[in-house]
Amino acid sequence: MTQQIHPILEEGIDRKVLAALRARFLTVNTERLERALLAMSTRQQLVLRLLPLLFHVNHPRLPGYVSGLAPAGLAGYEPDAETLAEAQRLTRSFAYKPLRGKPPQPILGLYLMGSLGTVGQDERSDLDVWVCHDPELPPEQLAELRRKCDLLTDWAASQGSEAYFFLIDPVAFARGDRSGQLTSDDCGTTQHFLLLDEFYRTAIWLGGRTPLWWLVPEYEEHRYAEYAATLLAKRFIRPEDVLDLGSLASIPPGEYLGAGLWQLFKAIGSPYKSLFKLLLLEVYASEHEQVRCLSLDYKQAVYANQLAPDELDPYVAAYRRIEAYLQSRGDHGRLALLRHCLYLKVNKPLSQPPRNRQKSWQRQLLERLTHDWGWDERQFALLDGRARWKVGQVDRERRALVNELTYGYRFLSELARRLQATSSINRRDFAVIGRFLSAAIERKAGKVELINLGISPDMSEHSLTLMHAFDATGEASWSLYPGSLNLPDTSNHAPIKRTRELLPLLAWGHRNGIIDAATHLSLHPGDSGLAEAELFALLNALRQAFPMPLEEPSEEALLTSSIPRQTLLLINVGLDPFSARHLPATDEGADAFRYSAARENLVLSIDQLTLNSWSELIVSHHTGPFALANCLSGYLASLPEGNPPGLQVRCFGHHAGSAIARRVEEIIGTLQHTRDEASPSQFLLQVRQHFHLFDLRPGQANHTPLNDLGALIEHLGEAHHRHRSLRLDRNVLAGEDLPLILALAKPDCLQIFYRIDGDQAELSVLDEFNALWRQRMPYRDEQSLLTPLRRFLHSMNHRRSAQLALDESNGATMEILFYRVLPAHGDRPVCVERRNPPGIEVSDPLHDVQAIVEPGGQNRPQVTLYCNHQEFSSLEHGSGLFAAVARYILAQRRLGERYPCYITDLDLSALHGGGRSQTVQYLRYKARLEAALNQAMAAG
Repeated sequence: MTQQIHPILEEGIDRKVLAALRARFLTVNTERLERALLAMSTRQQLVLRLLPLLFHVNHPRLPGYVSGLAPAGLAGYEPDAETLAEAQRLTRSFAYKPLRGKPPQPILGLYLMGSLGTVGQDERSDLDVWVCHDPELPPEQLAELRRKCDLLTDWAASQGSEAYFFLIDPVAFARGDRSGQLTSDDCGTTQHFLLLDEFYRTAIWLGGRTPLWWLVPEYEEHRYAEYAATLLAKRFIRPEDVLDLGSLASIPPGEYLGAGLWQLFKAIGSPYKSLFKLLLLEVYASEHEQVRCLSLDYKQAVYANQLAPDELDPYVAAYRRIEAYLQSRGDHGRLALLRHCLYLKVNKPLSQPPRNRQKSWQRQLLERLTHDWGWDERQFALLDGRARWKVGQVDRERRALVNELTYGYRFLSELARRLQATSSINRRDFAVIGRFLSAAIERKAGKVELINLGISPDMSEHSLTLMHAFDATGEASWSLYPGSLNLPDTSNHAPIKRTRELLPLLAWGHRNGIIDAATHLSLHPGDSGLAEAELFALLNALRQAFPMPLEEPSEEALLTSSIPRQTLLLINVGLDPFSARHLPATDEGADAFRYSAARENLVLSIDQLTLNSWSELIVSHHTGPFALANCLSGYLASLPEGNPPGLQVRCFGHHAGSAIARRVEEIIGTLQHTRDEASPSQFLLQVRQHFHLFDLRPGQANHTPLNDLGALIEHLGEAHHRHRSLRLDRNVLAGEDLPLILALAKPDCLQIFYRIDGDQAELSVLDEFNALWRQRMPYRDEQSLLTPLRRFLHSMNHRRSAQLALDESNGATMEILFYRVLPAHGDRPVCVERRNPPGIEVSDPLHDVQAIVEPGGQNRPQVTLYCNHQEFSSLEHGSGLFAAVARYILAQRRLGERYPCYITDLDLSALHGGGRSQTVQYLRYKARLEAALNQAMAAG
């Protein structure tokens, strides 16, 4: 037999040649199977050796038995004596009876695929088993076969093997039809040819039919179907001896994209394995249209009788192809990373002596490779110590990995654009992977950086030193040092991390597993006020709120913007509001926002930590008089509609810490409830003398700070043309009447409140949209106080009604309600009583004063006044308009009395166009006009 086999179909093919080819492939197969068994324990070997028999027979005492109806019979398989002995040791009642005649054998082939039998196999490698079955199996028998596979998975696990079984309909598979995963590391149904390439170069045949692909030369791959059909038609091979899973003539570019995106996704948790595969995909994609799959190289080597198992090893072959690609580009940095990936995947530490003083074939192969690379003991020691890598080495490794991941994503994006690749991998998939990478590696304000991207299994430090200090410019910072250091020693060491605030540093240590429950922390607090007890409480709060490791974000979560999932608020870290302001710490029930007679705010700072749906941990710091309001505003704005995130509020101060935390949690709960109401609402909070108005609606939250009561009243008086209910925190404006007034607010009516203070009265009006108007004025009696306002409002209602169609005007007149505010008296607090409206007599000594306001030049409105139907315009009187009207009114009074004059009717229709003016706008214009008119009367 010649070394090179080169069959040509047109010249005829000798069956002996085909038999020789099959024998060569089986020689390689036997070598790989033996290598796979060498890396397994005795119990794991038992699983692998028995699998063909377990699919060949149905026996109640053997693992995987479902029922007598379950498909059984592995094509062309007859167990050897050693296999039968293993089965009988497992169950003594088993006795094998050879099948007579030609019974159906629905299991067409049994194959392992993946890393078993390769240099990349270790004790944790999965058994991915393809169970190729008869395409004509009815659904009920397929269900029985699936159940059998599930039971075998459980049995294998009991023997220390992680086995996964995948049912393959070879006819459907050859067409490219897939129903789900076909390996434990499969990216789904979009990768067919790349998966087939991996199968042909890694598969280990366990029994049944052998692949027809073996018998089609690699130079005939382009006409695989024709060549295979000829072999069968001319009876060079028998159909019952071969299994046809299809060819590798071409690979659609969409498959590179799909597989590449999947490896990018996997790389965050398992970077070295995924980057190795990602580099191979880059090689394939760069050769698109002329790509030569590794499986074709493998087949060519077998035909050439180049059967050296080390060179045929799938990992070595892939490495050789990638190495040549990177060397041709002069990409030495990425080549070094490739070698790291392969060395760590093989996982045979060359800096340590071999187990049992015997070198495995994998170790010997790795030694030859690293010798060619020029590696020395220093390089071995570095990579073999990966399990002990801490922050410095992990951070350096992370930079290289992030660069490669970023390059890989850009390469795939450019490939998609250049080839206009079409597949089920589309913009959506790119967006999901882009967001996944962004969540894992992108830096942004407040985000806690994840440095351990599956690089080191344990980054925890036995001891650390935490120090607060000021730099030369007077800027404060917190630093974390390795080891337990005295304060003078810190100047001789570089910190592993430095931040301006404490919580970002603690969160970084927690997120990356550097600080765990066993870490001893030495604290040098400086003048920060942080005590050891509070530090440990903070770390415990972090562990409770954000247990590690965090779950990877789901695809559903990445399809939408990130939303909060868990929030931790830490109040007054390192701060004691009582000692700083010499406040009495005696009243646990007092309001934390207006504490003691000084009305002090006990919330001095808030550190907010939020874990979002993309598994990003975000830290923000709020301090100063608006710390609480700013924190609440940001928190509410970030809330999703529906289920709110989990919330924990902690304050570890010596005095009233729990009470402060409960008060903040109470406010947040009230705000969330208000925001989730169906109609828009507002919530008013008072902190010291400041007010904070939150405008809330589902999915939105706006915050308006107001410095004092005057600013609050002015804001409440702004026109807004929509109904808004206003809720007040329980201690807002304690002792004032405004909370009582606002609590009675009703839509679509006018409510008038009056309070009498000696010779002064205060009028408050809530209009149809609950906007507030308030005015102080002289008081003589209720009739003279309320009648002018009632006449004005009746006139305004009449004007509004006249602007509507007759059938719409019936309901346009709003009800006017009157209330008197009664001051506190004895044990009775301030209260509000409903009152009847004052009567309007025809003989009331009030002059009808009508005002019409129209737009004028230079954005200055023009006013025309009518007094008892006498016209006074600015066109006629200029700046003396109000003086002229004042003289007229005084002349009409019998004794020239100078009591106030009131506007009884006002027209703003020209000023506001066709839109309807809000009552509060009428009242503001009315008040300004009356002030000008009464000032003119007083001067006259």
